[in-house]
Amino acid sequence: MLHLTLRQLKVFESVARHLSFSRAAEDLHLTQPAVSMQIKQLEDTVELPLFEQMGKKIYLTDAGRELYHYSRAISQQLSDMELALDELKGLERGRLNISVVSTANYFAPHLLAKFCQRYPDITVSLNVSNRETVLKQLSDNVIDLAIMGQPPEDLDIAAESFMENPLVVIAAPDHPLCRMRRIPVKRLEQETFLVREPGSGTRGAMERFFASHHILLSKGMETDTSEAIKQAVQAGMGLGITSLHTVELELETKRLKILDVEDFPIMRYWHIVHRKHKRLSSVAQVFKEFLLKEARGLMSHNRATEAEA
Repeated sequence: MLHLTLRQLKVFESVARHLSFSRAAEDLHLTQPAVSMQIKQLEDTVELPLFEQMGKKIYLTDAGRELYHYSRAISQQLSDMELALDELKGLERGRLNISVVSTANYFAPHLLAKFCQRYPDITVSLNVSNRETVLKQLSDNVIDLAIMGQPPEDLDIAAESFMENPLVVIAAPDHPLCRMRRIPVKRLEQETFLVREPGSGTRGAMERFFASHHILLSKGMETDTSEAIKQAVQAGMGLGITSLHTVELELETKRLKILDVEDFPIMRYWHIVHRKHKRLSSVAQVFKEFLLKEARGLMSHNRATEAEA
């Protein structure tokens, strides 16, 4: 019988998932030598190499792939056990692991704060990443729930919309188009647009919109954050398309303006998503219901309160 420890399996699974000792160490809050030692002990136990190195990259061996398959199954069983025990404790205690795409970070903390006020003994772990990372976390089943815009079609997930997500065209206040009303969409061909990275939900929606209107987009700077786009637009480097939720402060302080363009805003929706056959904990289920029932009203109330202030 193999004498493996849960710690060794946890370290191995992280290295196998990231294919990186340094990223696994960061993920587990360990030193890289500690991670390497755990893997070495595990390889000694199974008497087979689990990784092979080619250049600067590491890859799973056949034995590593087999062990990764079973280690994920063991992790899922342990997770299910933890859920069952948490449900016996009720909602007084529990943990929620949630990831949000970076654009949603402008409102998600407000909603989580309201939820935590209602359930003060629940521990929340919030991860903010780009869309591709959140999708990988869903695929790897390492989170309970995710908040994103357009849900993927190639993953076996359940998705429900809970709030509108209008995409608007933003410009610096002194931009000539700020003085125009009902700007024809075709007029935007003459402008340079600052865009999100490939794979971003906002960029995908923008490209589909312009393609449907047969407009050739002139792209300027490309960045992986909405914050960088806002700063660049303020600096006069071009126009941007972003979620209305990301620019509320800049609109209030008059550092940005929304252009009045025909067929805008592009109306999208925020979704709460999870693996379709995942057994949600009572905490995750209650948070999901909280979003579906109360998110829209809470955010509208926040905007009204800020406007009065």
